[in-house]
Amino acid sequence: MTSTDAEPDTDTAKPPAAPGGRLGAALLRWLRMPSRDDRAALAVWLVTRPAMFLLVGASGWIFAAEGASQPTGYLDTWDRWDFRHFRTIAEFGYDGNPKAGPPVPLEAFFPGFPYLLKAVHMVVGNWVVAGLLISFVCGGVAMVLLSRIAGLENPSGTGERAVLLLLLSPSAVFLAAGYTEALFLMLALGAWLCAKRGVWHWAGILAAASLFVRVSGAFLLAALVVEFLTATDGRRRWKDAPWLVVGGLPVLIYMGFLYRRTGDWTAWNSAQATGWDRHLVGPIDAFTNTWDRAFTTGQGTILGFTWMYRWEMLAVAVGVVLTVYLLRKRRWAEATYIGLTVASLGISSAYFSVPRATLLWWPLWIVLAQVTMRHKAAFTAYLALIAPFAVVFALLFGAGRWAG
Repeated sequence: MTSTDAEPDTDTAKPPAAPGGRLGAALLRWLRMPSRDDRAALAVWLVTRPAMFLLVGASGWIFAAEGASQPTGYLDTWDRWDFRHFRTIAEFGYDGNPKAGPPVPLEAFFPGFPYLLKAVHMVVGNWVVAGLLISFVCGGVAMVLLSRIAGLENPSGTGERAVLLLLLSPSAVFLAAGYTEALFLMLALGAWLCAKRGVWHWAGILAAASLFVRVSGAFLLAALVVEFLTATDGRRRWKDAPWLVVGGLPVLIYMGFLYRRTGDWTAWNSAQATGWDRHLVGPIDAFTNTWDRAFTTGQGTILGFTWMYRWEMLAVAVGVVLTVYLLRKRRWAEATYIGLTVASLGISSAYFSVPRATLLWWPLWIVLAQVTMRHKAAFTAYLALIAPFAVVFALLFGAGRWAG
């Protein structure tokens, strides 16, 4: 395994192979035999799964409710937080359970994951298992795609290292849980890799699919537009530009659905405010609100939410530094994706779910892979200082004490 001291210039990277104009040719490229790096990335994903499943299951014993006759059942440890809302949508639709009623306004959740959950449930017959299966398959594909993207402009082994760093990150439990992260990451990385190879029709289609899953797909689409406009290696063909327009259709479709349902074009945003008290404020107010929750209120223990807000602040700081770094490297498209994501999270009433969002920041894991391959001490420091929190947060998630 070797590394280089100088990072390749993305503007002068080797031009991609001609993408071909037919769907069949594109599919044949995707179905080619996996490389050594693909197998290595997938192996890292598979090897880390037993430990993750064991940790979350163990939380049912470690944090068993006081006085409980038996610990929390294994599948129940995964039936937490947002998954219950996805399940409600999949089972009853956006009107919620007619007997219990929706605990929160369900319009806050985009329909892609719930309806995929419903389809898989028809096969496996258990909602939690269906959610875990979606994340298991999509997560494995996402790791291969991350490795391929990292390998476009870096030495062999960089992709494997990026995958390892991602899976040892504190929020990695959400790639295993029945959440949207694994599904969205697979679609986003697929769209990005297609764009890097000049296959713009697939980039637009996969971006559209990602926007059915999370609103973050809008930031991905903006980054793809920037990538298209700044490509100087022959990938930009104006006849392909309409495919990027296709990527924005899902949000219009969902807004139309919401308007018919509630009379509000942006009901998903209103639902965030109603259900979670998340509304748009100025960046200074967002910072001070989070600071107050992190240092002046609540319990000052690792199990208290004050520590969660401290992690939120750290994640935002990482996002800001990463955006500045990408801008300095003139990686305009990646800076667009990260910058818009950080900006949207940084003007909420308080920082929330930012550590989870870092799972979707693939430039972060590639940059960290480059750094840790050049400097062994940096890799050792990551394993010693950051990776242990993956264990802590997996236990907290399984105990129902951390929503991310």
